[in-house]
Amino acid sequence: MISKQIDSLVKSPSAGVIRKMFEEGALLKQKYGEDKVYDFSLGNPDLDPPQAVVDEIKNIAQDTSHNCHGYMPNAGYPFARQAMADKTAKEQGVPVPKECVVMAVGAAGALNSTLKALLNPGDEVIVPCPYFTEYDHYIHNHGGEIIRVSTKADFGLDANTIAAALNEKTAAVLINSPNNPSGRIYTDEEFQALVDVLKAHAAKTGRAPYLICDEPYRAITYGGKKVAAAFPKYEYAVVVTSFAKNLSLPGERIGYICVNPACPEQKDFIAAAIFATRVLGYVNAPAFFQKVIAKTWDCECDYSLYEKRRNELIEIMDYAGLEYAMPEGAFYLFVKVPDGWNDDDLAFTNHLKDYNILCAPGSAFGGKGWFRIAYCCSEQTILNSKQAFYKATHGE
Repeated sequence: MISKQIDSLVKSPSAGVIRKMFEEGALLKQKYGEDKVYDFSLGNPDLDPPQAVVDEIKNIAQDTSHNCHGYMPNAGYPFARQAMADKTAKEQGVPVPKECVVMAVGAAGALNSTLKALLNPGDEVIVPCPYFTEYDHYIHNHGGEIIRVSTKADFGLDANTIAAALNEKTAAVLINSPNNPSGRIYTDEEFQALVDVLKAHAAKTGRAPYLICDEPYRAITYGGKKVAAAFPKYEYAVVVTSFAKNLSLPGERIGYICVNPACPEQKDFIAAAIFATRVLGYVNAPAFFQKVIAKTWDCECDYSLYEKRRNELIEIMDYAGLEYAMPEGAFYLFVKVPDGWNDDDLAFTNHLKDYNILCAPGSAFGGKGWFRIAYCCSEQTILNSKQAFYKATHGE
């Protein structure tokens, strides 16, 4: 008999809504043709990986040495861990040894291993809204409870709402910058205000919540914006990330966990994360792509096409009379449901389907009254959608 919990989740109207939209899009394309369907449902990067990555894939594929496809330590190849330590040191501005890194099966695997390592039954994880829809499941996977808190009107971090949610059961605060779905980059000042709140809570209760920074979009920013570094500010900071978005490798499932070397529990945390990687059944990150990203993590990437598509899309939103939050990074546009729909984003995204437009409802992200457009799609899809958006919002 199927688990009652899983069965109820599978049958929930909000379960896998983004994937369902993606699957509906495939059917609509078969019926109407690719050029007449405007699929903005899934954050599946359509830019090809950089040439350096392609060349390294070809190079490593030539390796036929003994045991080249065998196991390595659960934490990953030492050279891959060192490369990720170098990457994190560059981003965080502090020295990072490889012993602080565990290679992971994408950012999702990194998050699940981290949460498995940290959570006791009933522990709470605070998450600012809107947030990546799978966080609910990842936290519940390991006996935790998700505590959703509001952000500012511009989707910036609100340290006050986080402070009000902290208690003795708080194990972690989980943030995502640039944010999926809003595209918001949390400022250095917002980070500092959050850290001040966490430190005050730790001093009061004796339990320091971990600050988990989910950063697969860190490199994709616009207008010279930078993602704030957590390690210099907070000892209990952990970065979880992948190469799905910045190197356009979502299907290869390669990422890593890195804990702040200043964390008092650094050795215990890493041991727990390694053990979690084993018992969750990942065993280790994919061997082939550990080798690839160890050599190519710092290769040159051009994200200007994403910025160009963002600008084209906001012109269409302006033309259609739709309000939106201006993305500072990632490749999503978070758009307000028009007046007259009573903030019913699910009903409005279903309405958009009548015009062959596929977008994800904001409620799936804890953002009721909004919907998400993923513009990591072809430029032609964006440009062709102009009249469809206008007709959908003007009743034509």
